[in-house]
Amino acid sequence: MSDEPAAAPLLVKTTANARSRDLALRILIPLLVIAALILIWSAYVRLSGVPPYILPGPAAVANAFVTDWGTLAPALWVTTKITLVSLMLALVGGVGFAIFLVQSRWIELAFYPLAVILQVTPIVAISPLILIYAPSTQVALLICAFLVAFFPILSNMVQGLKSVDHNLINLFELYGASRWQTLLFLKLPAAQPYFMTGLRIGGGLALIAAVVAEFAAGSAGAGSGLAFRLLEAQYRLNIPRLFAALLMLSLLGVAIFAVTSFISWLALHRWHESSLKREN
Repeated sequence: MSDEPAAAPLLVKTTANARSRDLALRILIPLLVIAALILIWSAYVRLSGVPPYILPGPAAVANAFVTDWGTLAPALWVTTKITLVSLMLALVGGVGFAIFLVQSRWIELAFYPLAVILQVTPIVAISPLILIYAPSTQVALLICAFLVAFFPILSNMVQGLKSVDHNLINLFELYGASRWQTLLFLKLPAAQPYFMTGLRIGGGLALIAAVVAEFAAGSAGAGSGLAFRLLEAQYRLNIPRLFAALLMLSLLGVAIFAVTSFISWLALHRWHESSLKREN
């Protein structure tokens, strides 16, 4: 009995060390893999003698990343704005429409197929119509990115709102809870894991849709995003700049995934099984 108080701090310290070691491995292992791939890439370019206008080495890409920063950074900002604004619109629209759909089976039967039709129709096929009817190219890009990011959030949110334990719904009804009280205090909290999954998927899709929409819209000029800079670099055979623009898009995608995953962890790590560590 007397050893238990002394063993408690040691157990806490051991657990903290294990978590720190686990976090370090999660960061270190991907970095080592990326470093190994870059070394293989560099060695292949040196040994094969492939010209830089076909495949530049990592050093040439890094040099283009620095020297062309003044050209690529504004385009990155444009793509980032379109991605984030469309994701915010998709979050509001997806959650709002999901709440609307689950209010009645008839409403779901009437409107859910329309959302499915929008999802399964390729955005490249819809974009010419959107470009005709939208008041500006930027609005058209926002609509295209919104349509792609909207459905995963809607689908996950509908599934979450319909997956509430029926015994808990019966308990709320037994205590006379209104429809809105059941929604606010039972269904929405229970749907959080599904919403977070939709958020992570929608974040990546919003970026992809923003780039595809720029390609489809054929936007060009100073106010264009990274898709235009990719095409411009391709036409000029400026392959290092093309790789640098691709690197920017990849880093932006990783940043969006990291932020959405962190938000998901903040919301779920104290109570949901998907974020809790097993005790045995």
